[in-house]
Amino acid sequence: MNTTLSNRDRAVLRAVASGRCAISTSMGDALVVDGLCVSDQFVGPRLLAAGFIAAGPLPGPARLTASGAALLEAV
Repeated sequence: MNTTLSNRDRAVLRAVASGRCAISTSMGDALVVDGLCVSDQFVGPRLLAAGFIAAGPLPGPARLTASGAALLEAV
């Protein structure tokens, strides 16, 4: 798996790590930061599919996985 992160990916991971993100079912399972949809509609699904973030019961908070945390620490 390619673990090259864009600046946007790293910013989203930092926002998730700080508890500012959620997955909103009212907006089509969109990733929201501080209550606002992320303008890149693909960043949330991409980070979820890569295993860097996870979501509990939806709607609900997004959380950083162990691999996401390790990736952020390495950057």
